Amino acid sequence: MKPQSSSKAATLHDVARIAGVSLITASRALSKPELVSDKTIARVQEAVAQTGYLPNLMAGGLKSKRSQMVAGIIPALSVAQFLPTLQTLTENLAQAGYQLILGQTGYDVAREEALINTMISRRPDGLFMTGLVHAAAARARLQQAGIPVVESWDFSTQPVDMLVGFSHHDVGRAIAAFFRAKGWQKVGIASADDPRARQRCEGFEATWGQPVPTALVPAPSGLARGREALSTLLAQCPDLQAVYCSSDQMAQGVLVEAQARGLRVPEDLALCGFGNAEFSAHMVPALSTVHVDGAGIGARAAQMILQRCAGQAVLEPVQDIGFSIIERRSTERAAG
Repeated sequence: MKPQSSSKAATLHDVARIAGVSLITASRALSKPELVSDKTIARVQEAVAQTGYLPNLMAGGLKSKRSQMVAGIIPALSVAQFLPTLQTLTENLAQAGYQLILGQTGYDVAREEALINTMISRRPDGLFMTGLVHAAAARARLQQAGIPVVESWDFSTQPVDMLVGFSHHDVGRAIAAFFRAKGWQKVGIASADDPRARQRCEGFEATWGQPVPTALVPAPSGLARGREALSTLLAQCPDLQAVYCSSDQMAQGVLVEAQARGLRVPEDLALCGFGNAEFSAHMVPALSTVHVDGAGIGARAAQMILQRCAGQAVLEPVQDIGFSIIERRSTERAAG
Protein backbone atom coordinates (compact mmCIF):
# COMPACT_ATOMS: atom_id res chain seq x y z
CA MET A 1 0.00 0.00 0.00
CA LYS A 2 1.06 3.59 -0.59
CA PRO A 3 1.51 5.91 2.40
CA GLN A 4 -1.54 8.06 3.02
CA SER A 5 -1.52 11.51 1.44
CA SER A 6 -1.78 14.20 4.10
CA SER A 7 -0.40 17.61 4.96
CA LYS A 8 0.41 16.30 8.45
CA ALA A 9 2.82 13.59 9.49
CA ALA A 10 1.17 10.32 10.46
CA THR A 11 0.91 9.63 14.17
CA LEU A 12 0.75 6.50 16.27
CA HIS A 13 -2.96 7.21 16.67
CA ASP A 14 -3.34 6.82 12.89
CA VAL A 15 -1.46 3.51 13.00
CA ALA A 16 -3.61 2.20 15.87
CA ARG A 17 -6.83 3.25 14.13
CA ILE A 18 -5.98 1.59 10.81
CA ALA A 19 -4.64 -1.55 12.52
CA GLY A 20 -7.79 -1.76 14.67
CA VAL A 21 -5.89 -1.91 17.95
CA SER A 22 -5.54 0.29 20.99
CA LEU A 23 -2.85 2.99 21.16
CA ILE A 24 -0.90 1.08 23.80
CA THR A 25 -1.02 -2.13 21.76
CA ALA A 26 0.30 -0.31 18.69
CA SER A 27 3.09 1.16 20.80
CA ARG A 28 4.02 -2.24 22.22
CA ALA A 29 4.00 -3.83 18.76
CA LEU A 30 6.65 -1.35 17.65
CA SER A 31 8.78 -1.00 20.77
CA LYS A 32 8.22 -4.29 22.65
CA PRO A 33 7.00 -6.85 20.09
CA GLU A 34 7.59 -9.72 22.50
CA LEU A 35 4.51 -8.54 24.45
CA VAL A 36 2.02 -8.92 21.57
CA SER A 37 1.02 -11.65 19.12
CA ASP A 38 2.60 -12.13 15.68
CA LYS A 39 -0.82 -11.42 14.11
CA THR A 40 -1.03 -8.06 15.87
CA ILE A 41 2.53 -7.18 14.89
CA ALA A 42 1.70 -7.89 11.25
CA ARG A 43 -1.41 -5.68 11.38
CA VAL A 44 0.52 -2.81 12.99
CA GLN A 45 3.40 -3.10 10.52
CA GLU A 46 0.94 -3.04 7.64
CA ALA A 47 -0.63 0.11 9.09
CA VAL A 48 2.84 1.68 9.43
CA ALA A 49 3.55 0.95 5.76
CA GLN A 50 0.18 2.39 4.75
CA THR A 51 0.54 5.61 6.74
CA GLY A 52 4.27 6.19 6.37
CA TYR A 53 4.49 6.59 10.15
CA LEU A 54 7.92 7.30 11.67
CA PRO A 55 8.46 6.93 15.44
CA ASN A 56 9.23 10.11 17.37
CA LEU A 57 12.78 9.41 18.48
CA MET A 58 12.97 12.68 20.41
CA ALA A 59 10.07 11.61 22.60
CA GLY A 60 11.79 8.32 23.32
CA GLY A 61 15.00 10.19 24.04
CA LEU A 62 13.27 12.37 26.63
CA LYS A 63 12.23 9.28 28.53
CA SER A 64 15.61 7.56 28.36
CA LYS A 65 17.62 10.80 28.55
CA ARG A 66 19.44 9.55 25.46
CA SER A 67 19.11 10.93 21.93
CA GLN A 68 21.06 8.01 20.40
CA MET A 69 22.75 10.70 18.31
CA VAL A 70 26.39 11.74 18.16
CA ALA A 71 27.23 15.07 16.53
CA GLY A 72 30.20 15.19 14.18
CA ILE A 73 31.87 18.40 13.00
CA ILE A 74 34.28 18.44 10.06
CA PRO A 75 35.94 21.23 8.06
CA ALA A 76 34.69 20.06 4.64
CA LEU A 77 33.09 16.95 3.18
CA SER A 78 35.41 17.20 0.17
CA VAL A 79 38.57 16.39 2.15
CA ALA A 80 39.40 12.78 1.25
CA GLN A 81 41.73 12.17 4.19
CA PHE A 82 38.83 12.38 6.67
CA LEU A 83 36.63 9.80 4.93
CA PRO A 84 38.10 6.64 6.57
CA THR A 85 37.68 8.27 9.97
CA LEU A 86 34.04 9.15 9.34
CA GLN A 87 33.24 5.74 7.88
CA THR A 88 34.70 3.81 10.81
CA LEU A 89 33.20 6.19 13.36
CA THR A 90 29.76 5.85 11.75
CA GLU A 91 29.94 2.05 11.59
CA ASN A 92 31.13 1.59 15.17
CA LEU A 93 28.53 3.96 16.57
CA ALA A 94 25.77 2.31 14.51
CA GLN A 95 26.64 -1.10 15.93
CA ALA A 96 25.85 0.35 19.37
CA GLY A 97 22.60 1.95 18.19
CA TYR A 98 23.90 5.50 17.71
CA GLN A 99 23.64 7.67 14.60
CA LEU A 100 26.25 10.20 13.50
CA ILE A 101 24.91 13.60 12.40
CA LEU A 102 27.44 15.71 10.47
CA GLY A 103 27.97 19.42 10.03
CA GLN A 104 30.80 21.23 8.22
CA THR A 105 32.54 24.44 9.24
CA GLY A 106 34.18 25.44 5.98
CA TYR A 107 37.32 26.22 8.04
CA ASP A 108 35.47 29.18 9.55
CA VAL A 109 35.91 29.61 13.33
CA ALA A 110 32.71 31.67 13.72
CA ARG A 111 30.76 29.04 11.80
CA GLU A 112 32.36 26.34 13.92
CA GLU A 113 31.16 28.01 17.12
CA ALA A 114 27.63 28.49 15.74
CA LEU A 115 27.52 24.86 14.62
CA ILE A 116 28.66 23.60 18.01
CA ASN A 117 25.94 25.67 19.69
CA THR A 118 23.32 24.27 17.31
CA MET A 119 24.50 20.70 17.85
CA ILE A 120 24.46 21.05 21.65
CA SER A 121 20.92 22.44 21.51
CA ARG A 122 19.84 19.14 19.90
CA ARG A 123 21.07 17.30 23.02
CA PRO A 124 23.48 14.82 21.40
CA ASP A 125 24.96 12.03 23.50
CA GLY A 126 28.46 12.96 22.34
CA LEU A 127 30.41 15.15 19.95
CA PHE A 128 33.23 14.27 17.56
CA MET A 129 35.42 17.11 16.33
CA THR A 130 37.79 16.95 13.36
CA GLY A 131 40.51 19.24 14.64
CA LEU A 132 40.50 21.19 17.88
CA VAL A 133 37.72 23.43 19.17
CA HIS A 134 39.04 26.93 18.54
CA ALA A 135 36.64 29.38 20.23
CA ALA A 136 37.01 29.71 24.01
CA ALA A 137 33.25 30.21 24.39
CA ALA A 138 32.55 26.98 22.50
CA ARG A 139 35.05 25.06 24.64
CA ALA A 140 33.37 26.37 27.79
CA ARG A 141 29.89 25.47 26.57
CA LEU A 142 30.95 21.94 25.65
CA GLN A 143 32.45 21.44 29.11
CA GLN A 144 29.24 22.75 30.69
CA ALA A 145 27.15 20.40 28.53
CA GLY A 146 28.77 17.43 30.24
CA ILE A 147 28.75 15.19 27.16
CA PRO A 148 31.69 13.13 25.84
CA VAL A 149 33.74 15.19 23.39
CA VAL A 150 36.54 13.77 21.22
CA GLU A 151 38.79 16.13 19.30
CA SER A 152 40.84 14.51 16.53
CA TRP A 153 43.33 14.95 13.69
CA ASP A 154 45.37 17.38 15.81
CA PHE A 155 47.10 17.35 19.16
CA SER A 156 46.86 19.19 22.46
CA THR A 157 47.72 18.28 26.02
CA GLN A 158 44.65 20.24 27.14
CA PRO A 159 41.69 19.09 25.03
CA VAL A 160 38.10 19.98 25.86
CA ASP A 161 37.61 16.41 27.05
CA MET A 162 39.32 13.63 25.06
CA LEU A 163 41.55 13.54 21.99
CA VAL A 164 42.86 11.12 19.35
CA GLY A 165 45.38 12.73 17.05
CA PHE A 166 48.97 13.61 16.25
CA SER A 167 51.30 16.61 15.97
CA HIS A 168 51.18 18.43 12.64
CA HIS A 169 54.31 20.32 13.66
CA ASP A 170 56.10 16.98 13.95
CA VAL A 171 54.77 15.97 10.51
CA GLY A 172 56.38 19.07 8.99
CA ARG A 173 59.65 18.35 10.76
CA ALA A 174 59.67 14.76 9.49
CA ILE A 175 59.03 15.78 5.88
CA ALA A 176 61.83 18.37 6.01
CA ALA A 177 64.22 15.73 7.38
CA PHE A 178 63.10 13.36 4.60
CA PHE A 179 63.79 16.02 1.94
CA ARG A 180 67.17 16.88 3.48
CA ALA A 181 68.18 13.21 3.49
CA LYS A 182 67.55 13.20 -0.26
CA GLY A 183 70.06 15.99 -0.68
CA TRP A 184 67.64 18.53 -2.14
CA GLN A 185 68.64 22.16 -1.67
CA LYS A 186 65.85 24.06 -3.42
CA VAL A 187 62.52 23.00 -2.01
CA GLY A 188 59.08 24.56 -1.76
CA ILE A 189 55.76 24.13 0.02
CA ALA A 190 52.32 24.14 -1.61
CA SER A 191 49.88 24.45 1.26
CA ALA A 192 46.33 25.26 2.20
CA ASP A 193 45.96 28.11 4.70
CA ASP A 194 44.08 26.24 7.44
CA PRO A 195 45.66 26.03 10.93
CA ARG A 196 46.74 22.38 10.74
CA ALA A 197 48.39 22.82 7.34
CA ARG A 198 50.15 25.95 8.63
CA GLN A 199 51.51 23.96 11.58
CA ARG A 200 53.09 21.53 9.13
CA CYS A 201 54.65 24.45 7.24
CA GLU A 202 56.06 25.82 10.50
CA GLY A 203 57.48 22.43 11.45
CA PHE A 204 59.10 22.09 8.02
CA GLU A 205 60.81 25.49 8.24
CA ALA A 206 61.89 24.87 11.83
CA THR A 207 63.82 21.78 10.74
CA TRP A 208 65.00 23.31 7.45
CA GLY A 209 66.52 26.18 9.40
CA GLN A 210 65.54 28.96 7.01
CA PRO A 211 62.47 30.29 5.19
CA VAL A 212 61.18 28.09 2.38
CA PRO A 213 59.32 29.37 -0.73
CA THR A 214 55.67 28.78 0.14
CA ALA A 215 52.48 29.11 -1.86
CA LEU A 216 49.43 29.37 0.40
CA VAL A 217 45.98 28.78 -1.08
CA PRO A 218 42.51 28.87 0.52
CA ALA A 219 41.33 25.66 2.21
CA PRO A 220 40.07 23.16 1.25
CA SER A 221 42.75 22.70 -1.38
CA GLY A 222 42.25 20.68 -4.53
CA LEU A 223 43.62 20.02 -7.98
CA ALA A 224 43.06 23.54 -9.33
CA ARG A 225 44.67 25.08 -6.25
CA GLY A 226 47.64 22.74 -6.69
CA ARG A 227 48.23 23.98 -10.24
CA GLU A 228 48.01 27.54 -9.00
CA ALA A 229 50.44 26.83 -6.16
CA LEU A 230 53.13 25.32 -8.40
CA SER A 231 52.91 28.30 -10.75
CA THR A 232 53.52 30.59 -7.77
CA LEU A 233 56.44 28.49 -6.52
CA LEU A 234 58.17 28.33 -9.90
CA ALA A 235 57.89 32.10 -10.22
CA GLN A 236 59.78 32.36 -6.92
CA CYS A 237 62.24 29.54 -7.59
CA PRO A 238 62.49 28.40 -11.25
CA ASP A 239 64.98 25.62 -10.45
CA LEU A 240 62.86 24.03 -7.72
CA GLN A 241 63.84 20.44 -6.94
CA ALA A 242 61.08 19.17 -4.63
CA VAL A 243 57.68 20.26 -3.32
CA TYR A 244 55.83 19.23 -0.18
CA CYS A 245 52.05 19.51 -0.65
CA SER A 246 49.65 19.89 2.27
CA SER A 247 47.26 17.31 0.79
CA ASP A 248 47.29 14.57 -1.80
CA GLN A 249 44.63 16.48 -3.76
CA MET A 250 46.99 19.46 -3.87
CA ALA A 251 49.80 17.16 -5.05
CA GLN A 252 47.54 15.99 -7.90
CA GLY A 253 47.28 19.56 -9.09
CA VAL A 254 51.01 20.16 -8.75
CA LEU A 255 51.65 17.03 -10.82
CA VAL A 256 49.24 18.16 -13.56
CA GLU A 257 50.86 21.62 -13.71
CA ALA A 258 54.35 20.12 -13.76
CA GLN A 259 53.42 17.85 -16.66
CA ALA A 260 51.80 20.76 -18.50
CA ARG A 261 55.11 22.61 -18.23
CA GLY A 262 57.09 19.63 -19.50
CA LEU A 263 58.59 18.83 -16.09
CA ARG A 264 59.11 15.16 -15.30
CA VAL A 265 58.19 13.79 -11.88
CA PRO A 266 60.36 12.74 -10.14
CA GLU A 267 63.31 13.36 -12.48
CA ASP A 268 62.86 17.15 -12.65
CA LEU A 269 60.62 17.74 -9.65
CA ALA A 270 59.91 15.48 -6.68
CA LEU A 271 56.53 15.54 -4.89
CA CYS A 272 55.30 14.51 -1.48
CA GLY A 273 51.69 14.82 -0.31
CA PHE A 274 49.80 14.36 2.95
CA GLY A 275 46.90 12.09 3.87
CA ASN A 276 47.58 8.90 1.87
CA ALA A 277 44.29 9.17 0.01
CA GLU A 278 43.22 6.00 -1.79
CA PHE A 279 44.14 7.43 -5.18
CA SER A 280 47.70 8.41 -4.18
CA ALA A 281 49.13 4.92 -4.77
CA HIS A 282 47.51 4.84 -8.23
CA MET A 283 48.81 8.15 -9.54
CA VAL A 284 51.45 8.07 -12.27
CA PRO A 285 53.96 8.29 -10.78
CA ALA A 286 52.68 6.91 -7.47
CA LEU A 287 52.66 9.65 -4.84
CA SER A 288 54.86 9.66 -1.75
CA THR A 289 52.78 10.87 1.15
CA VAL A 290 52.23 10.97 4.90
CA HIS A 291 50.01 8.20 6.22
CA VAL A 292 47.75 8.72 9.22
CA ASP A 293 45.56 5.87 10.47
CA GLY A 294 42.29 7.67 9.87
CA ALA A 295 40.21 4.54 10.39
CA GLY A 296 41.99 3.98 13.69
CA ILE A 297 41.10 7.51 14.79
CA GLY A 298 37.44 6.81 14.05
CA ALA A 299 37.48 3.48 15.89
CA ARG A 300 39.16 4.90 18.99
CA ALA A 301 36.91 7.96 19.05
CA ALA A 302 33.80 5.77 18.85
CA GLN A 303 35.09 3.57 21.66
CA MET A 304 35.77 6.58 23.88
CA ILE A 305 32.33 8.08 23.31
CA LEU A 306 30.55 4.76 23.86
CA GLN A 307 32.51 4.03 27.04
CA ARG A 308 31.58 7.39 28.48
CA CYS A 309 27.95 6.99 27.43
CA ALA A 310 27.95 3.70 29.32
CA GLY A 311 29.30 5.43 32.42
CA GLN A 312 32.75 3.88 32.08
CA ALA A 313 36.06 5.68 32.57
CA VAL A 314 38.38 6.18 29.60
CA LEU A 315 41.86 5.20 30.78
CA GLU A 316 43.73 7.11 28.06
CA PRO A 317 41.71 10.24 27.27
CA VAL A 318 44.56 11.73 25.19
CA GLN A 319 46.04 9.43 22.54
CA ASP A 320 48.80 10.22 20.04
CA ILE A 321 48.18 7.94 17.06
CA GLY A 322 51.33 9.02 15.21
CA PHE A 323 52.05 9.03 11.46
CA SER A 324 54.48 7.60 8.90
CA ILE A 325 55.98 8.69 5.59
CA ILE A 326 55.24 6.34 2.69
CA GLU A 327 57.82 6.69 -0.06
CA ARG A 328 56.70 5.95 -3.59
CA ARG A 329 57.93 6.77 -7.07
CA SER A 330 57.29 10.55 -6.89
CA THR A 331 60.31 11.10 -4.59
CA GLU A 332 62.65 8.46 -6.01
CA ARG A 333 65.27 10.92 -7.19
CA ALA A 334 69.04 10.85 -6.88
CA ALA A 335 70.53 13.33 -4.43
CA GLY A 336 72.17 16.43 -5.82
